[in-house]
Amino acid sequence: MSSPPELTVGRLLSSWQPDVPALLVVALLGGLYAWGVLRLRRRGEHWPPARLAAFVLLGLGTLVVATMSALAVYDHVLFWPAAVQNILLDLIAPLGLALGDPLRLAVSALPGPAAGRLRRAMSGRVVRLLTFPLVSTALVLATELTVYFTPYFETALRVGWLHQLMYLHLLLAGSLFVVPVLTREETLPAWCTHPVRAALVFLDGIIDAVPGIVVMTHGTLIAGAWYLHHAPAWSPDVRHDQQLGGGAMISIAELVALPFLLAILVQWARTERAETVALDRRLATELVPAAPAESAEPSPDLVRPWWETENSAVAQRIRQQRP
Repeated sequence: MSSPPELTVGRLLSSWQPDVPALLVVALLGGLYAWGVLRLRRRGEHWPPARLAAFVLLGLGTLVVATMSALAVYDHVLFWPAAVQNILLDLIAPLGLALGDPLRLAVSALPGPAAGRLRRAMSGRVVRLLTFPLVSTALVLATELTVYFTPYFETALRVGWLHQLMYLHLLLAGSLFVVPVLTREETLPAWCTHPVRAALVFLDGIIDAVPGIVVMTHGTLIAGAWYLHHAPAWSPDVRHDQQLGGGAMISIAELVALPFLLAILVQWARTERAETVALDRRLATELVPAAPAESAEPSPDLVRPWWETENSAVAQRIRQQRP
């Protein structure tokens, strides 16, 4: 394998190489998403442009950058491009795909029987187990640690098909946590409300920094034999290269936690607003005075408002707010 030219800012922005398996995945995901959007439009239904932009630009765009940009050109001779690649596939690409809400789009666009099968598959026991917040967080952490602290990563540098499988492994592991938290509430346990999800995202941001910290401070070189043999003359010291990679992993992990948390907070605000509107409508309906019957006396049960007799959470809130 010939050594690529010295990595400069210009080459970092302009160096690209094709990756056929990655292109096929991007084309497949993009084609299915476009089919769903077009199918809804033919039925006169609207799909938010912001979700389309998030899926295409942040989701598929990150896949392209991670697998075909200068990161892919230089990942076999420098550690830090490979580390950035992996964190993009593990954190940012799943976030973009989840913000596009492809599962809800699929359920809306598919015919009734197919949509029902998809719902059943997404609410099955296996999916519920894998997407359980604590389980999915542990899987993401275990994936990162397995990649760097077993022969997995160094073997993937030598074997092309395993390198492609590692890309897919990282993408799927990251999606197990991000997609349910942002889009598939029915796969989450009942206690996983929006405040709990916000806390889980905050905790996940801390946990995601652990692999970067370990990589940056680890005394043993990761894939050291490979990088010592393939490091070009212009590259930095191999240990310094690994420290750069660990620092990049920490920085990206902490940066991506902020938009993830903001997305949860926006969802929380929308849910609260929808519940408030529904409550206002119910109150307006209940408070409309009924026309008194001329021949019948009003029943005491009909005179008393519903919030004075019910023990629901909404009724208790109203009783507390009224003088």
